[in-house]
Amino acid sequence: MNLFRTKSIEQSIAETEEPEHQLKRDLTTKDLIVFGIGVIIGTGIFVLTGQEAHNHAGPAIVISFLIAGAVCALAALCYAEFAATVPVAGSAYTFSYATLGEFIAWIIGWDLLLELALGAAVVARGWSGYLQELLELPTAFAGDKAVVDVAAIAIVMILAFLVIAGTKLSSSVSSVFVLIKVSVVLFVVIAGLFYIKAANYSPFIPPSEPTELAKGADQTLLQAVFGMAPTAFGVMGIVAAASVVFFSYIGFDVVATTAEETRNPQRDVPRGILGSLLICTLLYMAVSFVITGMLPYTDKRMDTSAPLAEAFSANGVEWAANLISLGAVAGMITTILVLLLGQSRILFAMCRDGLLPRQLAKVHPKYGTPHRITLITSVVVAGLAGFVPLAELSHLVSIGTLFAFALVSAGVLILRRTRPDLPRAFRVKWAPLVAGGAILTCVWLMLNLSLLTWERFIIWMALGIVIYAVYGRTHSRLGQQAASTEQ
Repeated sequence: MNLFRTKSIEQSIAETEEPEHQLKRDLTTKDLIVFGIGVIIGTGIFVLTGQEAHNHAGPAIVISFLIAGAVCALAALCYAEFAATVPVAGSAYTFSYATLGEFIAWIIGWDLLLELALGAAVVARGWSGYLQELLELPTAFAGDKAVVDVAAIAIVMILAFLVIAGTKLSSSVSSVFVLIKVSVVLFVVIAGLFYIKAANYSPFIPPSEPTELAKGADQTLLQAVFGMAPTAFGVMGIVAAASVVFFSYIGFDVVATTAEETRNPQRDVPRGILGSLLICTLLYMAVSFVITGMLPYTDKRMDTSAPLAEAFSANGVEWAANLISLGAVAGMITTILVLLLGQSRILFAMCRDGLLPRQLAKVHPKYGTPHRITLITSVVVAGLAGFVPLAELSHLVSIGTLFAFALVSAGVLILRRTRPDLPRAFRVKWAPLVAGGAILTCVWLMLNLSLLTWERFIIWMALGIVIYAVYGRTHSRLGQQAASTEQ
């Protein structure tokens, strides 16, 4: 039964005041919204808008982004309540420790480490490709053809030292890059309006078409188990596109990991999570509306790695391509930075709890950040980004995030029942409907991932269980306290 021992909210909060583990409280609502926009708006807005319009939804990709944003909002509300009630670093890991028990908390923490490390590495590799094209760098050092991606390694390590230097400084730098990329996105929307052709919106919802079935490990779990084949266009095409573009929103949960470093977490964290999600949803919908008006969804140029640039080129605005690439480069920098920040805070919480070596959780005497953990995780991410082609592993980021969303949503309902006395600065209205809806939609999206993704996810989880059995279970701070009390 000690596998499911829970850590009280009061104990979690009390441990944040320990001098050697105390993080600086510097962040405000504005900082959290910057982090949220910084991590959410990345490659998705520059790539998926055109690809999914071409392959699944047509102009109705606008509705797909709305559906995906609504699904994220369900989970975001649950995160907001938890973060306001338990303002402690660790996000879903910490929330699960308080409700579902230590073993489940370890599983979700281990899962999030995979999600954030791979996410940061994949984006760093993509950033290197955009930088190589923008500055015409030698392909031996940057881009897809580089054997050792020096540019990807360099950007990860530069941002690592920025994260170590303090979350407030990270927020200030992020603000600059967020301003650049949001300006580029607004340019796309405003300038693109002048090149819209009404005929490109007809039909707004193209008639449904069957798609080629995937085989073997590439088929989705839904197809393998239930025999349900995906369709393109029509209503189901809109839903299929929503399943893909959902992953453009991944990252808002990282805002919750900074709760312990926020001046007024009960007020600022919910505002940061929901505010950044709302802004990004509106921007995604606006861009997808404009691009499908500029270029017919049937045009093959929509199904490329740079559909926004292609849309402007097709309308004779060649110079806009470099500007859009600049926005992509700026967007990816903030995404990498916030993912590194989130990963270090989750690992910090796990080390502070003794599930991993506690000495790693010591904070820097000057900067008040977990410098040891940040440096170690950044070296791992840099190694992955520099030496390993990660395109095939990127779906692991998605399944890990959805798993976390579902557990946090369930945790809200459990904590409502087990600790109704807790003061909640932010409460989800109609919690059973909201949390239940979040769980069901997350499970649905997980079923739409490939068997290969599920196999890799299960292998990673099995490795985590072994590490917990060998180290975490016996070194757990909560377990050692319980043992000393019994003696």
